[in-house]
Amino acid sequence: MKKDLLTIQDLTKEDIYALIKRGIELKNLGRKAERSLTGYVLGLIFDKASTRTRVSLESAMLKLGGQTIFLSRAETQLSREESIKDTALVLSRYIDVLAIRTYSHESVAEMAKWSGIPVINALTDLYHPCQVLSDLMTVKEKKGSIEGLKIAWIGDGNNVANSWIHAARILGLDLVLSCPQGYYPLPNVLEGSGPNVRIVKDPGDAARDADVINTDVWTSMGQENQRAKRRADFTGFQLDRSLIERAKADVIIMHCLPAHRGEEITSEVLDGPNSVVLDQAENKLHLHQALLERMLIKH
Repeated sequence: MKKDLLTIQDLTKEDIYALIKRGIELKNLGRKAERSLTGYVLGLIFDKASTRTRVSLESAMLKLGGQTIFLSRAETQLSREESIKDTALVLSRYIDVLAIRTYSHESVAEMAKWSGIPVINALTDLYHPCQVLSDLMTVKEKKGSIEGLKIAWIGDGNNVANSWIHAARILGLDLVLSCPQGYYPLPNVLEGSGPNVRIVKDPGDAARDADVINTDVWTSMGQENQRAKRRADFTGFQLDRSLIERAKADVIIMHCLPAHRGEEITSEVLDGPNSVVLDQAENKLHLHQALLERMLIKH
């Protein structure tokens, strides 16, 4: 595994399965897990609001015996035009691993370039690798295997969708995406994905016989002024009962949260028997534990 996790492409197939396996082990161990990260410090620089990603990362470190330091950009000299290079070089002297949640993917890549410690992409506008790793853990947990499943993504071709495509390329997953015209994933992400990753116009075709259906908000952070237009453009892409009835009876419904109930997903589906969103959210904690261990001590 590379020093940094900026995109899922930084991982091999073996890395991904090792993280999932360890995440499940740590989940089963619960409070009995060894305090393997005692003496280590995780730094977090977050420009974007967060509930699950921040709390799961902090809890992951604390439960394994480590410590965390949380910083918003406004609380650092980055807000006063200190260079990313100088910040990275200095923070590398203070802490052991750094997680960044921000808008620009280039900023995270620049931090990793100059940092002497591992850097984790905790979300950028382009990619959200930690989310998809914990989602894959959830699929493994619920389905027993990741291979041989039809996984559907319905909605915005956003940062999470981009990371799902990376995962599908590495693992050979059957991934079908249905996004409105103009809201497709990045062309350079789609390029070279192979026949196992495809886009269909009709969300019903994506849902048909699916084992897993995944969605996300139609309006992400920083796009609030586009909300009315997006709600109109995404008409027909809502996960409702009629759509999931096209999938297999034991389909699992995933949403990385927060959800806009009544937009991309109905409350009936989000709270329904096929929904695994709460387990999916919990698994961020366990996958983050596995990731921090692997970056710091190579469990």
